[in-house]
Amino acid sequence: MKISSRKWLAPALVALLAVATPGMVQAAQQQEANTGKKAEAQAAAEKKETKALKAAKEEARAKAREKGQQQVQAEREKVFAEAVAALAATRDAIVALEKKDRKAALAALEKVIGKLEIILARDPKLALAPVDVMTYMLDVHADVASVKKAVDESISLLKKGRVQDARAIVSGLASEIVIEVANIPLATYPDAIKAVVPLVEAEKYDEAKRALVAALNTLVITRTIVPLPIVRAESLLAQAETLAEKKDRGKADQKQLDDLLQAARQELQFAEVLGYGKAEDFKPLYAEIDKIEQKVKGGGHGKGFFDALKQGLEKLLARF
Repeated sequence: MKISSRKWLAPALVALLAVATPGMVQAAQQQEANTGKKAEAQAAAEKKETKALKAAKEEARAKAREKGQQQVQAEREKVFAEAVAALAATRDAIVALEKKDRKAALAALEKVIGKLEIILARDPKLALAPVDVMTYMLDVHADVASVKKAVDESISLLKKGRVQDARAIVSGLASEIVIEVANIPLATYPDAIKAVVPLVEAEKYDEAKRALVAALNTLVITRTIVPLPIVRAESLLAQAETLAEKKDRGKADQKQLDDLLQAARQELQFAEVLGYGKAEDFKPLYAEIDKIEQKVKGGGHGKGFFDALKQGLEKLLARF
């Protein structure tokens, strides 16, 4: 089965991992000694968050998951019923060949060819026919500083030739929804199926079965990534925009607005350190947040403050 990295190849693990090799034991011991202090610092930071900000962050997380599911649904709607039927018929043909049932195998292959011809008749230029959609979520639980440290450690390990140790660390550095689509390659699959027919007619069942299995192994997997920190930043900024347009904001609203802008900045910093774009992609976004903070300072309000920032985020997301 071929894998096409159309968007971004997803890391394999959810949690941030560390390998307890001899060279890392001392660092691990030091990290363990600092765990209590870090936990206390994190708890203190969470206490400083207002209830409104906590609610806003939870809404942002929910919006991110919702957006991911919407994209999954959009991909599912692209699945061709004819392609699904063609794939199922291919498997039926293999079962028939195992039973040496020539008639059933030929009937199944005829169905495969017919379904694929319908797809190509609709769009002769179509390269891939979607047959299945799978999705999963990866979300590392760490702060920007911890991720930076993990990246630096992995780079150090790579320089020392310790590739697998480095892999164990970076494989979990992701915060995303991964959407995988299985596709029939229309440039090769129909011809591969047609080539099996003479083998079946000649009752070369084992050879025909191997050819069909080989055809199934040509399915192409494409992946689309929904970067959660960027989507969460979008949601936080949408909430901030509503407050920025509000006249006569009170102190509580002003604090909430300031907190939302800061939280959005932190999400973008998290996205940057995880590699969902380059530093130059994020600099304009931070600059726009700086401008907004100045405009809303002291109760300033108005519309259009977020337009350039929203366009920048859309442009960044369009890459995935």
